[in-house]
Amino acid sequence: MPRKILEKLKLSREIISLSWNPRNLYQLATKTRLFNMKQKTLFQHMWKAKRDTRGYHDANITERQWLRMFNPRLPTLNVKLGNKASHPNAAALLYAGMERRLDFIVFRSHFASSIYMARQLVIHGKVTVNGKKLAYPSHTVKDGDVVSVDPESVVTLKKPDNGSQELEFVPVPYMQPWMFVPEYLEVNYNTCSTVFLHEPVTKPNATELPSPYPPEFHALAFKYYLRRGRSRE
Repeated sequence: MPRKILEKLKLSREIISLSWNPRNLYQLATKTRLFNMKQKTLFQHMWKAKRDTRGYHDANITERQWLRMFNPRLPTLNVKLGNKASHPNAAALLYAGMERRLDFIVFRSHFASSIYMARQLVIHGKVTVNGKKLAYPSHTVKDGDVVSVDPESVVTLKKPDNGSQELEFVPVPYMQPWMFVPEYLEVNYNTCSTVFLHEPVTKPNATELPSPYPPEFHALAFKYYLRRGRSRE
């Protein structure tokens, strides 16, 4: 399915996705209620949580593919005794493994305006890992890997009208809310490259994994997939 159709489908269902699309940003800014009050059962709440969180932490993979990736063992938190600061629910890292994907890194580094555009850049050979061209959006990088993008393919870099061959930065409308760099990435905009430092972790009162949803919402999604996984055994 074409990326534009996929993005429109998510937007029509009011699902927040990885995109600078103005309608998506509007939903991000105005979505204050997580649950429909008509949804009264725990299962309904779990299903809603998995729908919304999967919609955001999605990379055009099917539910069956995600179930194969799902890890029922959440990270063990290393919290020193006597430390009053509490870590968020470990379920906040439910989708942490997705951040190792090549298309996710390209988007998180602001080299593409959506996860769909990032996917196309990878497929069309505009992205390298440690200097080697890889055309697989689902490729999972290792700690310390360097991801580079062809500067002429970066969405915010354009050639000036004066005929100069040097690229200049041109802001894209509605990009500002996404212009943050997660702590597990080290981005160099001069070379259009990113170093993947480590998989996202939780910290006292915070989590490195970007999400518009609170850890408690992710916990409901985790319970949903945990139940699905057990039913398949």
